Amino acid sequence: MDGGDGDHWEPDDERGPMRRCIVTRASGERERMIRFVLGPDRLIVPDLTARLPGRGFWLSPSADVVEAAVKRGAFARAARGPVTLPPELVRQIQVGLTRRVTDLLGLARRAGQAVGGFAKAREALVKTGAKAGLVVQASDGSEDECRRLMSGAQDMAVVRPLTASALGAVFGHDHVVHVTITPGRLAEALKAETFRLAGMTRDGQAAAGGNGTMNDPMPRRRRGDRTDG
Repeated sequence: MDGGDGDHWEPDDERGPMRRCIVTRASGERERMIRFVLGPDRLIVPDLTARLPGRGFWLSPSADVVEAAVKRGAFARAARGPVTLPPELVRQIQVGLTRRVTDLLGLARRAGQAVGGFAKAREALVKTGAKAGLVVQASDGSEDECRRLMSGAQDMAVVRPLTASALGAVFGHDHVVHVTITPGRLAEALKAETFRLAGMTRDGQAAAGGNGTMNDPMPRRRRGDRTDG
């Protein structure tokens, strides 16, 4: 990782779509980074919706990066003073992102943009010419069944953020292994949230595509990138 303990972090212009990690100095789209804010009591608060007031401190979506920020005092340097860190910060972020994924799946189901179950999911893929916005596979589901489902749509993004029982709870069943999401804003939001959750998950299984990982978990630095708020 770039950026040793002696590095001094200076905020840039807060406009623009890109944000810079205060630990790695790598930049990525704001929707795929994790924002933190400093509370009135100088408590560092994960702002997973990126809507809380105040200047934000951004990290790449990686459990290792968050732990490095804690160990290296990156939050205190960015805040220019002592801060209080919540216990089990990585776990807190994992739980929050899992909740966001679950809520988005529920919204998609209620909006008629998500169908669950192998037969319905396969039917949706066939009807759309294998052009669904996103396929959600249970993290503990069968790889062989996933390949059968994805026949003819191998390049489509597949995400694996939840277990079959957790997916089932969203769809009112004991277990659901396969879900298709129609193209649109909810599908794109799910991709972004699953990307973040994958980075915060040790085995990185929350996001995968037909030919490998859905995205590089570490956003790359680009010329002219900006940091937030």
